[in-house]
Amino acid sequence: MRRITPVPYAAVVPSPLPLFPLNTPLVPGLVLPLHIFEPRYRELVERLLAEPDEEAREFGIVSLREGQDVERDGPPALYPIGTATVIREAERLPDGRFDIVTTGTRRFRILDVDLSGPLAVATVEFLEDTVDDGDDLLSVQVARAFGRYRAALGGQVTDAVESGDGPEQEDPDLPTDPIVLSYLVTAAVVLPGPERQALLAAESTRERLTLARSLLVRETALIAAFGAVPAIDLTSSAPPVN
Repeated sequence: MRRITPVPYAAVVPSPLPLFPLNTPLVPGLVLPLHIFEPRYRELVERLLAEPDEEAREFGIVSLREGQDVERDGPPALYPIGTATVIREAERLPDGRFDIVTTGTRRFRILDVDLSGPLAVATVEFLEDTVDDGDDLLSVQVARAFGRYRAALGGQVTDAVESGDGPEQEDPDLPTDPIVLSYLVTAAVVLPGPERQALLAAESTRERLTLARSLLVRETALIAAFGAVPAIDLTSSAPPVN
């Protein structure tokens, strides 16, 4: 699993943000490879790569509601909370397509969407992640719940895992920062798109951690009860395509 690191918050919106709709949300800190073949997105990549400042090579990843399409259904097809991502690597293929690697940076809320051009472009406000008193303790609880979830995925289903008690030893590889942990769990747990989106859209780190703890307990119990991992696979390493 790739390490998720916090990104400094910045509320300034320098210009409208081009949107790249996907079927599943991206979380800040996660590495996302993309295969770009549509002409409109090729043009976007070319324009962004011309920016001398790498941090300015930013566009928005936003999740589509199930069964909906922006061109057919308009802005309501998009969830209102997305994640900006920055191009870190790019390889131009001989036929003009691109393979790019991006990193999620910061969440945003869509205020308005312009669909008049080839790309959906949004006016957004960026959202700040904060830590409140008590979040450190909640992080410990989530880390332990995540450890039990991973043990269940690995076939280590014991009575303790089934009951939700489990060992109290913490995984030294997990981040201790509540914000980073909340996003790591959001990215790592196998969930339906709407539930992952709900974690992304949580208004505070505490709300995200609380929801994550509840989902981890539920998913661990389901794995223990049925002896199988969920059928939904949102952790594939295959690059999404536009």
